Amino acid sequence: MESVGSKHEQRSQATRAALVAAARRLFGERGYAGVGTEEIVRAAGVTRGALYHQFRDKTDLFDATVRTVEAEVTERIAAQMRAGADDPVKALRTGARAFLDAFAEPDVERVLLLDAPGVLGWRRWREIGQEYGLGVITAALEAAMTAGVMTVQPVVPLAHLLLGALDEAALKAAHAEDPEAARTEMAEALDSLLTGLLTRENI
Repeated sequence: MESVGSKHEQRSQATRAALVAAARRLFGERGYAGVGTEEIVRAAGVTRGALYHQFRDKTDLFDATVRTVEAEVTERIAAQMRAGADDPVKALRTGARAFLDAFAEPDVERVLLLDAPGVLGWRRWREIGQEYGLGVITAALEAAMTAGVMTVQPVVPLAHLLLGALDEAALKAAHAEDPEAARTEMAEALDSLLTGLLTRENI
């Protein structure tokens, strides 16, 4: 038999999930500045008090929304990379292109690239990106080095550099006059960067 505390926790989790889901949709459609807390509360079907029980303020809710979107995007990219796991280099290249494609989606672009750095601050934005993306990149690099197709070197600093390059490529495309052309250019540059990491016989 479920305890009262257990039921309360389930209701609390359901309320939090409803708020984040509503915020994700609204922030993705109109951006952080274009959405008020009253609209989020109505869309989630909860009270204003419930919002402030779960989150300190609108920025705190946006932080949770960014984490949710990052988790979704990272899992999609990781799934595409796992599909080509028998070829570590292909997996890395697939991941780079999947990253750029995912961040080109209007709601993802608005939340993660256009709003998050300004609303949360660059440091917090990078912390969230590293929390979700760094492990995927590190694992892919380790696989390539273990397979002997990439020069063995310290993995963690290299993973940080690649994640930074991916973020910069996505930001560049998001703010370009021709985003699609910019993404193509960034994808080619990232591919060249990855090629430079390969052992000579695998270039």
